[in-house]
Amino acid sequence: MSRLTSYGRLTAAVSAAACCVISSGNAAPADAFIMVPHRAVYDLVLDKTRAGSSVTDVGGRMVYELTGSACEGYTQNMRFVTRMINQDGQAQLTDIRSSSWEDGNGQRLRFNTSQIKDEAQPELTTGDAARSGTGDVQIELSKPQKKSLGIGKGALFPMQHSRALLEAAARGQSVLQADLYDGSDQGDKVYATTTVIGRPNPLGAAKEMPKLQNIEQLDQVPSWPVSISYFEPGAETKDALPVYELSFRFYANGVSQKLLIDYGEFAIRGGLSKIEFLEPSKCERK
Repeated sequence: MSRLTSYGRLTAAVSAAACCVISSGNAAPADAFIMVPHRAVYDLVLDKTRAGSSVTDVGGRMVYELTGSACEGYTQNMRFVTRMINQDGQAQLTDIRSSSWEDGNGQRLRFNTSQIKDEAQPELTTGDAARSGTGDVQIELSKPQKKSLGIGKGALFPMQHSRALLEAAARGQSVLQADLYDGSDQGDKVYATTTVIGRPNPLGAAKEMPKLQNIEQLDQVPSWPVSISYFEPGAETKDALPVYELSFRFYANGVSQKLLIDYGEFAIRGGLSKIEFLEPSKCERK
C-alpha cells in the first residue's frame, strides 16, 4: 500500500474552520480543540527531486472531508489522485480513496481504503481497531485478507494524534514522540513518529495565503509550523532515516496549510485551493 495512504489519513492535520483561540503559552484541555467539519481541496505539484530519483514531474489533487465531532465520532473521507512522470516520459496515475470513522475518545477506528494504479485492479484494505479497557489495541482485518493482531497500548489513532499534537503545541512543547496506527500498509503497520513543533506564528498568518473564500476565518486562530517524521517501528532509536516526512502549518482548530510530503528521492507540495466549512454536528451545538 502506498505511503500516500498514511498522508491522507494524517489529514486530521488537513483543514477545518474557525473555533477557539488558544493562548500558546498555556496548557490547553483536550476539549479546547474543536475539529470543525469541512471540505478542502489541495493542488499537488512536484517540489523537488534529488540525485538518483526517477521522478521528473508530479501533478494531482487531494480532496479531504471531515464530519462529526468528539461527541459522536469523526468521519474522514479522502481522495488523492496523482500523475507521476518518470525519466522515460512514462506516466503512472494513482487514485487513492479512503474513508474512516474514529471514536471521539480514541477507543475505536474503522477504515476502508482502495488504491488503483493506472487501470489495475484496486488494492483494498478494510478493518476495525478497538481499544480494550486495559488500553491494548486489537485489530480485525477483513481485506486484503482476514487477520487478527494486537499492537499493544501505546499507539494513537489519527485524530488522537492530531489532538495530542495541538495540546503539545499549546503547552509550548517542541517535540512530540508517539506511535501512530491509521490502517495503512495493508492495516498491519504501526509507525513511530517524531514531530518537531516550531514557534507559534503571529495571528493573521492566513493573510499570507492565496485569497480564498473563507480563509479570513483563520486570521485569529493560533498556528504552528510542524514537521512529522515517520519511522519503521524501532528505527527512530537507530539513527535510521525516516520513511517519509510531512510538514505543514497547523492551526489550533485543526486546519493545516503549506503541505510538504518528502519521500527522500522527491517531495510533493500541496497548496490549499478551496475550503468549505460544513454544518457543525448537532451534539457540538448543544
